Amino acid sequence: MAERLIHLQLDAPPKPAPGAACNGCGVCCAAEPCPLGMLASRRMQGQCSALVWDDAQRRYVCGLVQRASRIGRRFVLRWIGAAQGCDCDHVPSAMR
Repeated sequence: MAERLIHLQLDAPPKPAPGAACNGCGVCCAAEPCPLGMLASRRMQGQCSALVWDDAQRRYVCGLVQRASRIGRRFVLRWIGAAQGCDCDHVPSAMR
């Protein structure tokens, strides 16, 4: 995997271990969009345009989930792989 620079909030939680529950670190979505994010961002590389920093929670959230209707929310959660565990293999340089 080629190295690339991603920008995250300093207060973002550290990236969880592979398979661990999402903690809102934002690394995966800042590195590349998921399949649904590709549609929303209209891009296959780079930061997903749906990635949103939530100041109150001090974590990143998916803007597609936030804006989804009650019925659409289940669809969005499934498409972004929510509750499947961290599958991002991008390792932030601060973690090396």
